[in-house]
Amino acid sequence: MDTQVITKFIMLVPANEVFEAIVDPEKMSNYWFSSGTGRVEQGKMITWRYDEYNAEVVINVLEVEENKKIIFSWGGYGQETIVTILLKELDNRSTIIEVNESGLKEDDPEIVNKMIGQKEGWVYVLTCLKAYLEKGVNNLRASLIH
Repeated sequence: MDTQVITKFIMLVPANEVFEAIVDPEKMSNYWFSSGTGRVEQGKMITWRYDEYNAEVVINVLEVEENKKIIFSWGGYGQETIVTILLKELDNRSTIIEVNESGLKEDDPEIVNKMIGQKEGWVYVLTCLKAYLEKGVNNLRASLIH
């Protein structure tokens, strides 16, 4: 069973703007987490915080290629997954962003629910990112109710 969760969107902005919105914690706070302890850079461990949900997650940044790729791991012991974010600039005005989350355990009795939840989460994050980058909307973050 393939347990990868893949989500793709077109952003009507250049790849460098998409990249900066992901790696810069101040920009990220406009559409995703409330705050981050640092810029997303290869080799760093960063804590992202959601004030609205009183939650936080630690990411281990595995690889960064400016304006092209970000790879990190996250999740608790035994539930860690790898997130690969790829940016493909189509022209100077649009970018395809692909998020691939892998490593969900095939034998987990809750695998289907976890895959649906992760897909729902990534679609929501990318929708908020699109609204932020293309229209300046910054009040959608943390509106998803589970």
